[in-house]
Amino acid sequence: MATTIFKRLEKARSPVEKTIQRSQKVQHAQKLLNFLQRWPKSTVWTKDILIFGPRPRDRESVIDSTNILVEQGWLVPNKTRRYDSREWQIVRKPIINPTLAK
Repeated sequence: MATTIFKRLEKARSPVEKTIQRSQKVQHAQKLLNFLQRWPKSTVWTKDILIFGPRPRDRESVIDSTNILVEQGWLVPNKTRRYDSREWQIVRKPIINPTLAK
C-alpha cells in the first residue's frame, strides 16, 4: 500500500502547541497595560486613555480594560470630585514585559 506524501509529512511533523485564544477584552487590557508602563505620570484619567491610549478608544472598552487591570492589581482607583470621571493610580512593578494572568 502506497503512502501519500501528506501522510509522511504528517508523521514527521512535531505536535503543534496549542495557543490560548484570549478574549478581545483581555487583549485590549494587555495593550493598555503596555501603554501605561510608558505613561509619564503616576495617575491616569479616562480622558487620557481616550485621547492618547491604544485603540479601540471608546469609553466602554476603556472601562472594561481598566476593570481588568484593577482586578489584576495594576491600577488602583482614586476618588474623584465628579461622579462621571474616573482616575487610577498606576502600580509600577519591576517586571520587564508584564502579561495579564487571564
